[in-house]
Amino acid sequence: MSALELARTQFGTTTLFHFIFVPLSIGTAFFVAVCQTMHYRTGKEIYGRQVTFWGKIMLVSFAVGVVTGIIQEFQFGMNWSTYSRFVGDVFGAPLAMEGLAAFFVESTFVGLWIFGKGRLSPRVHLATIWAVALATMLSAYFIIAANSWMQHPVGSRVDASGQARLTSIWDVLFQSTAVWSFIHVIAAAWITGTVVVIAVAASHLLRGHEIGVFTAAVRIALPILVVGVLLAFVAGDRLGGIGLRHRARGFAAARQWRDSEGAPLALLVAAERRRMRERSPGDGAAQQRKPARGLPAQGPRQSRPGTGERPPQRVRMAS
Repeated sequence: MSALELARTQFGTTTLFHFIFVPLSIGTAFFVAVCQTMHYRTGKEIYGRQVTFWGKIMLVSFAVGVVTGIIQEFQFGMNWSTYSRFVGDVFGAPLAMEGLAAFFVESTFVGLWIFGKGRLSPRVHLATIWAVALATMLSAYFIIAANSWMQHPVGSRVDASGQARLTSIWDVLFQSTAVWSFIHVIAAAWITGTVVVIAVAASHLLRGHEIGVFTAAVRIALPILVVGVLLAFVAGDRLGGIGLRHRARGFAAARQWRDSEGAPLALLVAAERRRMRERSPGDGAAQQRKPARGLPAQGPRQSRPGTGERPPQRVRMAS
């Protein structure tokens, strides 16, 4: 394996492992906040038991997510140092905001929530868990804004030295890609958290453990799950339209839309190098290719300056 392939493998493994715990932390933090609110309003111990039980799962996922996230931050500079130098002025801004404005809030209030039980008033203690839940979402927003900028770079320019420079932080933070991606990710986090809650509760119910506590957990989780699923449908549909407008060629390549007509609904697409490899432009007259769905027709293929040929484009992953 080359150094590039090793860097991709390492970063991809870290990212996938990290993102297992991110939506779980966001979803369970919101669920625990809802349970503690119900305990505060009703005074029923059945909700207090759930805060204690599910809070432990939230803390474990939060801790693992923090550790893997720190490793990922180092890999930005170690694995992708040239890219980091190129986009650092833009990409680093939302990452710095995430660390200063969101992560420190999470860390501070999660500590107050853990050690403040019995020491803080019930209302203040409730406020700390809601601060944790909202801070996890805010943290996710800044990360999503950075990722959305890579997908649709706005609010920036490339100067004479070849460096990307930030021109409008508001465009970076509030472009449509970032907003709808955030809604989609938060919905997915609610789905992840509540599905884990329901799965664990179902396991205990099958064994007859604390029937009242885990039955109540399922009853609280199901409405949140339904809302998350509906939000995910809406946000996913909007992101599909945004993807066609802003990243039409990448979107078409990922879906293997070779023609503008007759593209079926594909739930699973296996990329094939042979099909994605472009034919040689030397087959007689210049070819007029059919556009992918949503793309304008293209003219004859153009060679890259100084090379005399255009390299094949390949999809390296299944979508």
